[in-house]
Amino acid sequence: MVRFDFTDDQRMFRDNLRAFLDKECTPAFVRSLWDTPTGRSPELWAKLGELGILGLTVPESHGGLGMDEIDLVLLLEETGRAVLPAPIVETVAVAAPLLAALGGEHAQTWLPRIASGEAIVAVGHPGSPVIADAHVADVMLLERDDGLHMVGADAAETVAQACSDASRRLFTVDFTPTPDTRVAEGESCRTLRDEAFDRGALGVAAQQVGIAQRMVEIAVTYAGQREQFGQPIGAFQAIKHMLASVQVKIEFARPRVYRAAHAVARGEASRSIDVSQANAAASDAALLAAKTALQVHGAIGYTWEVDLHLWMKRAWALEAAWGSRRWHRRRIAGAVLDGDRAPSFGFSARA
Repeated sequence: MVRFDFTDDQRMFRDNLRAFLDKECTPAFVRSLWDTPTGRSPELWAKLGELGILGLTVPESHGGLGMDEIDLVLLLEETGRAVLPAPIVETVAVAAPLLAALGGEHAQTWLPRIASGEAIVAVGHPGSPVIADAHVADVMLLERDDGLHMVGADAAETVAQACSDASRRLFTVDFTPTPDTRVAEGESCRTLRDEAFDRGALGVAAQQVGIAQRMVEIAVTYAGQREQFGQPIGAFQAIKHMLASVQVKIEFARPRVYRAAHAVARGEASRSIDVSQANAAASDAALLAAKTALQVHGAIGYTWEVDLHLWMKRAWALEAAWGSRRWHRRRIAGAVLDGDRAPSFGFSARA
């Protein structure tokens, strides 16, 4: 097991982002975007670019910070904690490294725009029929017929799909692949696809940890305020045990997510299995946190007015975004039983 700790600079970057999101991405702000045409805030996206978040994984030669997943994982955790309504995983965690690997004119054109906040890139993968934020993407990276294609927004037809989380905008996308849109094919395409999938699964795992931790904090606060039999319900052993069990799940998942970030950043052979372990554990923690926080709140937890549902719905939606818990556990089982380190998409990532 590789042991590592985060640097003071990495922790400071995280703390600065938390302070920013606490101010700029409040529950009221998240709710305010639901009734807008896109559900997104260009102003917030531009501010994230000014902070350096959007350019973190962009090479310095293209105007970014040239950092990796170890630097990014703490920041993604914070975006989960704030239920940030923005395609940070797709654009920063997945698309930027993928474009850097492609190199050439595509990297030269799009990476500086990602770093500055001028561009959003949507990414599809074979395990999901829907693509997040296709409606606001300037360009999309999509796989079709064993080829990776870069498709402009004006060259694709998008159809909105329902999602339990009003802050996630999902779409089916139809386009006509051509030699001009193809940027990779064959073995190169499969390698890029698998690397991109692992980065996406890692990204949502980090967000799930942040989501779970925030739901525990919300439940603890509420348990300290609501009274029964003349005392706060947080004083009851049953409530303490429930919340402690969730915290144990989170503390079990968090180091797995950090370990997976290290494996992805260093290109280790165990990368895919580390990512699947992290994703399954983080989703376990987030779903248990949602269930427990709802129980602590009682019937009021179901109501629209209580902000808890923002985090619950995000946890439910992300569980299926980049491979479900079941799919990731099947990939781990395949590695253990069949000696296959990185099973690909022989079965649905939604299974």
